[in-house]
Amino acid sequence: MREHIIDIRNDTKPIFSQHIKLGGTGPKGQKIGFNNYYMELDGKPFFGVMGEIHFSRLPAADWEDRIIKMKMCGINIVATYIFWIFHEEEKGIFEWSGDKDIKRFLELCKKYEMFVVLRTGPFGHGEVRNGALPDWLYGGPFEVRSNDPGYLFYVKRLYGEIGKQAAGLMYKDGGPVIGVQLENEYMHSAAAWEFSVGISNEWIPAGRDGDLHILKLKELAIEAGIDAPIYTCTGWGEASAPEGEVLALWGGYAYRPWLFFDDIKEHPATEEYIFQDYHNNNFPSMNYEPKYDPEEYPYACCEMGGGMQAAYGYRFTVPPESVDAMAIIKIAGGCNMIGYYMFCGGTNPDAKGGIYLNEHIWPKKSYDYQAPVGEFGLTGESYKRLKRIHYFLNSYEKLLCPMKTILPQGADDITPQDNEMLRYAVRTGNGSGFLFMNNFQDHWEMKDHKDISVGLRLKDEILRIPENGGLKLAAGTSCILPFNLDLGGITLKYSTAQMITGIQTGQEKVCFFFEPQGMEAEYCFDTANISGFSKTEKQTEIKDERLVIKAHEDRNRTFSIIGADGNKLTVVTLNHEQSLDFWKVNLNGSERVIISNAALICDGKTLKLDWTGNRKISIDVFPAFDKDIPVTGLELKATRQKGIFTSYEIENKHKEISISVKNISSNRASLSLTKGSFEGLKNIMLNIDYSGDIGYAFINGKLIHDNFCNNNPWNIGLKEFQKELMEYEIDIYISPLKTGCRISSDSPMAARSEVYDEAVAEILSIKAQPVFEVTF
Repeated sequence: MREHIIDIRNDTKPIFSQHIKLGGTGPKGQKIGFNNYYMELDGKPFFGVMGEIHFSRLPAADWEDRIIKMKMCGINIVATYIFWIFHEEEKGIFEWSGDKDIKRFLELCKKYEMFVVLRTGPFGHGEVRNGALPDWLYGGPFEVRSNDPGYLFYVKRLYGEIGKQAAGLMYKDGGPVIGVQLENEYMHSAAAWEFSVGISNEWIPAGRDGDLHILKLKELAIEAGIDAPIYTCTGWGEASAPEGEVLALWGGYAYRPWLFFDDIKEHPATEEYIFQDYHNNNFPSMNYEPKYDPEEYPYACCEMGGGMQAAYGYRFTVPPESVDAMAIIKIAGGCNMIGYYMFCGGTNPDAKGGIYLNEHIWPKKSYDYQAPVGEFGLTGESYKRLKRIHYFLNSYEKLLCPMKTILPQGADDITPQDNEMLRYAVRTGNGSGFLFMNNFQDHWEMKDHKDISVGLRLKDEILRIPENGGLKLAAGTSCILPFNLDLGGITLKYSTAQMITGIQTGQEKVCFFFEPQGMEAEYCFDTANISGFSKTEKQTEIKDERLVIKAHEDRNRTFSIIGADGNKLTVVTLNHEQSLDFWKVNLNGSERVIISNAALICDGKTLKLDWTGNRKISIDVFPAFDKDIPVTGLELKATRQKGIFTSYEIENKHKEISISVKNISSNRASLSLTKGSFEGLKNIMLNIDYSGDIGYAFINGKLIHDNFCNNNPWNIGLKEFQKELMEYEIDIYISPLKTGCRISSDSPMAARSEVYDEAVAEILSIKAQPVFEVTF
């Protein structure tokens, strides 16, 4: 048994706001602002959960779907770039219609009550050509990213156009835009001028005018009507973020393709999965060195790796457990606003003049980013993992935000390669709080921690978790465990299950927990305010004025406790798989919990289920639907009770996608669909398994999609191309992965040819899967 003791008696966090200038008021008097630690709405703590989505990388027809999917995952702030080159590709000609209609996108965010942070540039990067600067700026009689009047003339014109589009949609006008990011990584990072790549490889300057340039951009933005309560800048590295004028935002990436610009052969393990105290003037944080005292301003993030785009020189898969582990690390460290880049993937739009709008080391079209919501709208495991955390943050933000971070002794000695020491931290206030543990590390193999316990030294006791015996924390697992938590007048001393959320039904509060992988759920309650409880012999015991309930395997998965005031607390314990399928919806004013492996989309009035493939689908609902629910074209049947849940079954219509594949060679094929293939479907996903270098898909000679091979199947959503597919085939080409490749030029006649030792390129399989949508 390995017992870890942490002293958390000094749990008071100094919170003040006299020096904070950020904030604003809406037309109805609603206030938004910051103190030195967290964001406030009308003076109450607000935990910001921000996700990046690029409206101009998605068909406008899909915007509503993606915004709702973000909201369903607990996101409450949408971040989006306005890529200058996408809107003014030709000098003086601005495009704001169709898939580039930022006004319509903001109106949809307002409709679904999502706050927005506009990332206006002018430089944005985002893996876009020239970092989003238009080509026509190259060679101009001025230096870009500076206070040169020639450059500022065009920036002012851009901001004026953005201001027209966002008019009436700023927070002060009752709109969703609460924040504006000025520039990106100014004085820290740049991008290649794609105009010169392959010849001189000239780079855009990182910036020269420091804070003065950011202040000038803020001035121009306000003049243009881009007037928001909060202005932000990226804070990492040498980036410029004028103190008091903008809020510096931070982030973290564990999968870093840019490392391979150098001669690095192997990606190192990063510091991203070691607990730190980001809001402590005296703690030596890694990869966080602000130019101000950390305790003076909130530690907030805009770019935590929700995934990562595979670059040509570094092909990899982002493990889903890395995404929620990073969120847990940041929250434990005092971050009260988390932000993911990206949260929704997309596709680069078509350009004019035969160029592509990507930066040269990335796919020309695909910007899937291995994001929680993929390029074509499918939700992945990282989405499901984050949803559990976001529901918790949405439910307990007022309790969590003021809590102080406390790290155990020796926490600053842990290295990324250390798989022996237990990585843990606590956030606490007034004797209650949350224990955070992490056993995931990128680019390094971790080991199970077995028979461990954590003792919390409080002012009047040492609270041991668990009280008897030990815990197992499986390799790759991270978790948040509550202690001394008030659940409607009943004190939960601790649990070895992670809390998701709760709902109130009359006098009954129902709280949902799940078992982290490897753990067995145990709940310990203070019996002082308990008058009764459900009991199963030999599984429940009272000891030292505490009620301990073990709820693992099939025992006590649902139990109830009656408080001294007569109110009822019901605790439901889910296993890991069930928790991934957990959804909380508000349907026509009623809160419900649904367990379903389909993706749920709820706009408040209707409930939609998205799923891929042909199969019977079941959903478990609590509370049960009051009456029969109309379902488009299908029948919804209540089948049986599973604890507090009512199970419903939907018999899906079967549909086979008829796809004709004509193999041209081992690495070339042409595909065609029959008429009517899309009828009754939300989408058709083309799934291509192949080996080689890059996969390319064309329709009538036009590139529609591409994929850098990383040994995962290549997926293409076909809905966007259904009209073309009635007339043309899809041509698939796999470029070969070559070894010993060189250019032979040993000829007096300027002849050159490519020679290589071996080339691998083969299409292994091609399948098409239907994507259904059922509407309640």
